[in-house]
Amino acid sequence: MDRNQIIGFLMIGAILLGFFYFTKPKQEDLDRQQRIQDSLRQEQVLQQAKQDSLNNIQFVSQDTIPQIVATDTTLNKDSLVSIQLQNQYGSFAKAAQGEQEFLTIRNDLMKVEITTKGARVYSVDLTKYKTYDQKDLILFDGEDNEFELQFFSEGRLIKTSELYFTPSVTESIVDATSTAKTISLRANVSEDKYIEYLYTLKPGSYLVDFDINFVNLNDLIPKNTTYLELYWNEYLKHLERGEKWENQNTMLYYKLFQSSVEKLNPKKNINEESISSKVSWIGYKQQFFASVLISKEHFDFAKISTEDISEKDSVNLKYMTSRITIPFIHSNNVNIPLAFYYGPNKYQILKNTQVNETLDLDMEKMIFLGKNIIGFVNKVAIIPLFNFLEKFIGSFGIIILIMTILIKLILFPLTYKSYASSAKMRILKPEIDKVTEKFTKKEDAMKKQQATMDLYKKAGVNPMGGCLPMLFQFPFLVALFRFFPTSIELRQQSFLWVHDLSTYDAVVSWTANIPVVNFIFGNHISLFTMLMAVAMVINTVLTNSNMDQSNPQAKSMKYMMYLMPVMMIVWFNNYSAGLSYYYFLSTVIGIFQILFIRKMIDEDKVLAKLRENIKNNKGPKKSKFQQRLEEMQKQQNATKNKGKK
Repeated sequence: MDRNQIIGFLMIGAILLGFFYFTKPKQEDLDRQQRIQDSLRQEQVLQQAKQDSLNNIQFVSQDTIPQIVATDTTLNKDSLVSIQLQNQYGSFAKAAQGEQEFLTIRNDLMKVEITTKGARVYSVDLTKYKTYDQKDLILFDGEDNEFELQFFSEGRLIKTSELYFTPSVTESIVDATSTAKTISLRANVSEDKYIEYLYTLKPGSYLVDFDINFVNLNDLIPKNTTYLELYWNEYLKHLERGEKWENQNTMLYYKLFQSSVEKLNPKKNINEESISSKVSWIGYKQQFFASVLISKEHFDFAKISTEDISEKDSVNLKYMTSRITIPFIHSNNVNIPLAFYYGPNKYQILKNTQVNETLDLDMEKMIFLGKNIIGFVNKVAIIPLFNFLEKFIGSFGIIILIMTILIKLILFPLTYKSYASSAKMRILKPEIDKVTEKFTKKEDAMKKQQATMDLYKKAGVNPMGGCLPMLFQFPFLVALFRFFPTSIELRQQSFLWVHDLSTYDAVVSWTANIPVVNFIFGNHISLFTMLMAVAMVINTVLTNSNMDQSNPQAKSMKYMMYLMPVMMIVWFNNYSAGLSYYYFLSTVIGIFQILFIRKMIDEDKVLAKLRENIKNNKGPKKSKFQQRLEEMQKQQNATKNKGKK
């Protein structure tokens, strides 16, 4: 073997070593796969345990009981039930029997009812709000909310929803209006062995601290137990007037641990996803309210799903489920710190809701305010302005009016510049025609374009001058489109003929099924949407009068501008009346601004100034950057000419 062969083998070996090193799975990936495998194995064990439990019950009821009855005639029915419970629940048999009772913990914002069976939240009443038909706003009640832990004890599958918990308080209502209060509920194995649920509510808070404690159960839970299964399912009620819009904005959100906030696609009727990464919280979000389960540490794994049931259920919109893996450290005293958020989707409340100093929840991201620059405008400008005006003004219709005026005033310089640029283009049209008449052949198209641009340059007119200012106004237009439909502040706020600015203002409605009409409008006509469309038509007429109508592109734009009001009627008829009201005001103010600008601009003087610029070859003053670019271009052209010679 010569030297080259040895070098070749060494290189191959180095490549293989490098390949195995860089492609080996990371520890995080290995842990994730292990959790998935563990979950699958536990699912198999759960199914087997369920079957074993059934077999055990059958064994007791069919075989054991007759033998016992034959040997002990004093055995009564209660003893038989006790044997069945002992066989099914083992050491937890004592907690598996009892009577269901209800406790209420309340503050100045809500009432949370808790049932002793399963120690779960039975209902939540947000006392500061009402439904669209003015009933108490109950997020859920009864069996609409399912919540339980599942784990193994002595070879048996234990479900906390089947256990009866003993409360620490004797009164049925615990008032946390002035000071924080805690309710303890225990599923007792013995005096010093129990599962404890702790619910803590503070004044002025929508956050319910929820701690799960396993006390001295070390000998009842297998040594190899590293996690528990938590099941949380909820039916989400129809609470708002616009059911279709409400349904579109009802979706499941979750936050990856120390990472981004994600959501399930709300457009799918049935959607599910397995999250193999750590999770900080899972939220069942409706249009204006949410139920959020938060871990103060993290969840290991979650399988989530959502189903649209609005067509077959007149009360509920969607059914959402979560199967969550919670880390479990085998010890005599295990604490699992969680929390529930039951409350409004109000930006400042969600943003300020925290469970500890180290965990950034980002729950405000459940309110979609737009991406990138749109979201930035909403967070930095629109929301602070809205909150500031709300402190001094009680009518939200007046707040929207003042906001619209302020925004239009701030953007007026851009509006003026855009209109003035379009006016210059239109006024300069006769001069442009004189230049372009010199180039009649098709092959002179480039020369014609160059001559036109030279004339614009000499006159000091920027062909893009009318577009750029409008481009800067666009983020504000879209930001408000996102803001108003998500603003809970407008919910059930009346103004003029509108009863609720957060939904459509139906001045005409019908119940008949008229296929084409219902497809376009739904079953109503919103007055603010119609007013907005009329204002847009008037604005289009004024705008088109300032455009060069001989330009083919301008003609196409003209038809598009007249079509837009029709499209807006279709889009906005089911939207928030506050949004239509804003666009109506914005368009009307825009009309007056155009009329004002027309008074300010003397077209004869503008034309004389343009002709003077052309005559003196005096366009707008060039920036240093433009001068450098032109100098570089001249040098490049000079270099090319030398190369040709």
